[in-house]
Amino acid sequence: MTDYQHMLLAVEFSEQDQFVTLKAERLATLFNAKLSIIHVLDNIPMPDTAYGTIIPLDTDTMNELLEGEKKKLLNIGDQLGIHSDSLKLVWGKPEVEIIRIASQESVDLVIVGSHGRHGLALLLGSTASGVLHHAQCDVLAIRLEDGWAGSAMLAPA
Repeated sequence: MTDYQHMLLAVEFSEQDQFVTLKAERLATLFNAKLSIIHVLDNIPMPDTAYGTIIPLDTDTMNELLEGEKKKLLNIGDQLGIHSDSLKLVWGKPEVEIIRIASQESVDLVIVGSHGRHGLALLLGSTASGVLHHAQCDVLAIRLEDGWAGSAMLAPA
């Protein structure tokens, strides 16, 4: 078995991202792997742009919602010491874009948070489930607990 060389962390800007981010950072350190981060915009309208679905982080836009999303992603990158070249802000359907970027960037492990839904919610699909079933690389789904208290989980391992 070869070690992981490039990991892609999918974030959704929820309060639980901190837990998933910490685990991803620890794994990347353990394997001495490159860590990239992706956030997929599926909840704000896509303006008519010249740059397509991948949003350059070094270009200002007139869209306040988009600028807010860029700032959140850059803040996570800063906290982890990840250069902006390894941060991806993309419009589209999350599972499709995560899989596309993972393939494009030769990622060998995708890390996503999963709420572990069952029954009807699972049948309707989730980002973690979509990535798990269609990615061409390994996928680590980190189980999230509803009502998770972030500070309790951040104690060093």
